[in-house]
Amino acid sequence: MRSSAKYVFWFVAVTFIGGFLLVETSGLLGRSAVTATTVVAEVNGKDILYQTFLDASQQAIQQEEQRTARGLTLDERQRVEDRAFNQLVSELLLEDEYLKRGIRVTNEEIIEAAKYAPPPQIMQAPELQTEGRFDPEKYQRFLASPATRQQGMLTQLEGYYRSEIPRQKLFAQIASDVYVTDQRLWSAWRDTRDSAQVSFVSFDPTRVADAQASVSDGEARSRYEARVKQYERPGRAVVSVLRVPRLISAGDSAIARARVEALRAEIAGGVKFEDVARRESGDTVSGSRGGDLGRGSKGRFVTQFENAAYALSPGQMSQAVLTPFGYHLIKLDSRAGDTLALRHILIRIAQSDSSATRTDRRADSLASLAASAESPARFDSAARALGIPVERYTAIEGEDLMDAGGRYVPSVSAWAFQGARPGESSELLDSDDAYYLARLDSISKGGVQNFESVRAEITREVRNEKKLLLLVPEAQQLASAATTSSLEDAAKARGMNLETSQLFARISTIPGLGRASEAVGAAFTLPLATVSAPVVTKDAVIVMRVNLRKDASRAEWEAQKIVQRQTLLQGLREQRVRDYVDNLRKTAKVDDKRKELLSAARRTAS
Repeated sequence: MRSSAKYVFWFVAVTFIGGFLLVETSGLLGRSAVTATTVVAEVNGKDILYQTFLDASQQAIQQEEQRTARGLTLDERQRVEDRAFNQLVSELLLEDEYLKRGIRVTNEEIIEAAKYAPPPQIMQAPELQTEGRFDPEKYQRFLASPATRQQGMLTQLEGYYRSEIPRQKLFAQIASDVYVTDQRLWSAWRDTRDSAQVSFVSFDPTRVADAQASVSDGEARSRYEARVKQYERPGRAVVSVLRVPRLISAGDSAIARARVEALRAEIAGGVKFEDVARRESGDTVSGSRGGDLGRGSKGRFVTQFENAAYALSPGQMSQAVLTPFGYHLIKLDSRAGDTLALRHILIRIAQSDSSATRTDRRADSLASLAASAESPARFDSAARALGIPVERYTAIEGEDLMDAGGRYVPSVSAWAFQGARPGESSELLDSDDAYYLARLDSISKGGVQNFESVRAEITREVRNEKKLLLLVPEAQQLASAATTSSLEDAAKARGMNLETSQLFARISTIPGLGRASEAVGAAFTLPLATVSAPVVTKDAVIVMRVNLRKDASRAEWEAQKIVQRQTLLQGLREQRVRDYVDNLRKTAKVDDKRKELLSAARRTAS
């Protein structure tokens, strides 16, 4: 059972320890005064030590890279780091709650849970499954195996349950009083099943000149002071980027196609599709499951893939299918209406060795000229020397950087907020599609913005509200005229467009009316065929008429009420727990020192 150990350790490392990628992304180890007892955060006076993060980070990086079968970008590492940090903070806060509530776990509870409630990751271990399903008998043999005890698996399982059982007890207490009445179920059903169709005239704020809705400095300041938390913003960084793309040639595409056709011939010759997928697929997640993509309906995949999949008969394998991800072989296992059970093999299109060598040499030249440079002039000089255009973007802290064409620019955003100084260049950043080199041109801290930095935004907001109010008398005149003729005639007389919606539910987004707006609500309360008074939304003033309304079927609701209650209860209980934990975090005193350590480490390294 030695091979099962990796699944237990993976699960325990992630759920019990948490994780933090500080060592890999900051260069702290060996380059500064950081020691095993350095405090990286304090939570209500309790220290989180560097050594805890160090141990966890090594496991977290390995596990994520094994899962994706590639190195992580800095952006991905940052996201894993933040999730793990928040998890570890939550664990400390929950431990305080266990003490307050007297929640304990007994040895008997641990033994019972270990026997009959294995961790999810263990249940997914291939060695403990039979015909694709978790096998309890194999699991019992796993627990009784001498190898399991010798390798410390039982000790690790005990640690997991000592953490998990108190959590489950606490969450059960928190959500114990959650209940859903029939009235609430019926209301939720109606939100998705009641429908309406309306005709409407929209008065847009652009009809009013800015001069007619002037905003004084005092008005803007009053709005700022009344809603100051609303103007909290993440950090922003202006960056310059040099890109050395990994250009794919027609020859590279032909090589990938030839490979996928060879695999198809191999499968047609008798080799199992599943075995080839495990051996060859570039989609390592599904590949480890024999190419299994699960069962689902339309809308799961890109158009080219989906069209090819729905053209297959059960048991049939496709020809080579080209998508933005590469070439695929698709096998349809079964079909029930629009629901397909699919497998696939992905062969990604990569540069040939000669093309890759040329790209690598160009990237190496760029790195030698400007990587990790402190002088901004070296970045510009490298761009000129290699003939690479400079791309300039604004990066938002905590968000991936996207270029003007909507393509992801990996690692640059995370690098910019990890202690870099204006004028400094990054190291050479590698990704599947290109090499990148970035320079930090300027950076502003996140948090509540001062009045001057958001003055223009507030002015636009207040001016828009004033314009909407100025439009109400004009909209009222149209509504009055419509009562003596029709909405169509009143709109035509004023040279305005009359729009008619499709049928929509309360939760729909309707062009011209928005989502969950005052106008959408009015569509379900106004009498039929009656022209409304002006309805003010945040974007327009609406005069509308309800043409058609269909009510939800109460008989259909009664028939599914039990299932609806179970689903809604589960969601509400999970939401109650999330809200509870979030509130613990908001009221806790958390002193996060990660950024300071990163900045100090960069200064020490330089």
